[in-house]
This record gives sequence, C-alpha cells and structure tokens, in this order.
Amino acid sequence: MPPFPSPARPPSAQGPFGHALAGLLDVLLPADCAGCGSERTQLCPACRHALATARPAPTPLPWTHAAAPYTGPVRQLLLAHKERGALRLAAPLGEALGRAVRSALGARAGAAPLLLVPMPSARSAVRARGHDPTLRLAGAAARSLRRAGLDVRAAPLLRHARPVADQAGLNAAERRRNLHGALTVLPRARTGRAGLAGPGSLVGPGSLAGRHPVLVDDLVTTGASLAEAARALADAGLPVRAGATVAATVRPAD
Repeated sequence: MPPFPSPARPPSAQGPFGHALAGLLDVLLPADCAGCGSERTQLCPACRHALATARPAPTPLPWTHAAAPYTGPVRQLLLAHKERGALRLAAPLGEALGRAVRSALGARAGAAPLLLVPMPSARSAVRARGHDPTLRLAGAAARSLRRAGLDVRAAPLLRHARPVADQAGLNAAERRRNLHGALTVLPRARTGRAGLAGPGSLVGPGSLAGRHPVLVDDLVTTGASLAEAARALADAGLPVRAGATVAATVRPAD
C-alpha cells in the first residue's frame, strides 16, 4: 500500500475550478493510471506503450482513420481525459491523434499546410466538464505534428446550428437523420479569419488561406457526426481532405 492514498478525482461537473484542482493534485499526488489502475502514475509505461504502438483501426468512413480501437486502456484513457479532468493525458492522446492524421492523409500529409478542425462540443457539455476535450486534443495533435516537421494549425470552425436528440440508442440511419443540418461554420471562418479563443496552437486571423482542413475527434462510432461536419465545411467552401480520431468503436465483424 502506498504511503499516501491516491486522491479521488473531483467530479467533472465542478467545472473550471474542479479541473484546476485536479491539475494541482496531479502534480502533488499523482492518481492511479487512468488506463489500467496502476498506482501512483496517471499513465503507466505499459498503457503509454499500448497507446503509442496501436495500429490504425477500421472506421465507418473510408476517409477517416483512428489510432486505436475503443477498447481496454484506450477507452479508459479517453474517458479519464474527457469526463474526469485528467488533462495531462491530452499530450499522449494528441500524439495518437496526430498519428491518425498522418495515416489518413498518407503521402499527402506534408504536401500542404494542414488545419485540424475539431468536432464542436455543446456549450452545456463544456460548462459541465470545465474544458473542451476535443479542442484540447486538436491543439495537442497540432503541436505533435509540428514537432515532426509538418505545417499544422488547429481551429474550432464549427458550431451547433440547432439542438439534436441524444445519440445513444440510435442506429446509423437514425443518427444521420438526427444530425442532418445540425452543424454550421462560424462566420469568421467563411471570411478566412479564424482567430478564436482556445488552447495554444490555434490559427490566427487571416491564416486559413491555403490550409487543407482535416476533421478530428476523440471517437468515431457510426461516422454520422463526422459526415455532417464534412457537409457543413464543404458548403462553406472548405472541403475536408481527411478525418482522424484517437479511437473507433469496432464491431465484431471488423
């Protein structure tokens, strides 16, 4: 038994204060591994290796690649970052997302400047969690890809145009109908001025020109959300070159 018990995570509903406290506790008293539960480390070497060596998983969309299947430690790591405020996991998860971007683009990865466009989170979800997990992962992936020599920025260009029903329990066709027309592009993105608030590494005003959009998300299930986002960007004159996610829900047949 460790000399000091690992601290309990503050609930995500505590908002920004809860996440600030969680970050401080991570430094002072590291929690158990978010992937497997190993003591006194937020990400153990075994889970880090599993995330770093995962092969691209099949997705419902041919133009989208995922870094790993949504199972085991990968599932637990994504849930810890998204719902429990384990913000230090953004870096390794962002590196996995960056690998999925390169896998999706193939030889085109370094052919032109890239713009990572995260799937938008509902404002209520951002308030409840105290952060925007997908926007954070997009920024981490952009930094990882720049370290590899690519010209990459990230920017939140999408927003919700109307409320949608809960996707849980809906099949693929029902999800597509539920989401059709649900997303739109921010007006500033249509004019090429995407300097919006958010984590570091976002694009500045006027820097959209010549960049190839790549949709990014933490998880793909049926692909309905990514397809709707691609439609919204295409309607705004920003055709998507590829999609990438950290994980994909894989059916037994896959």
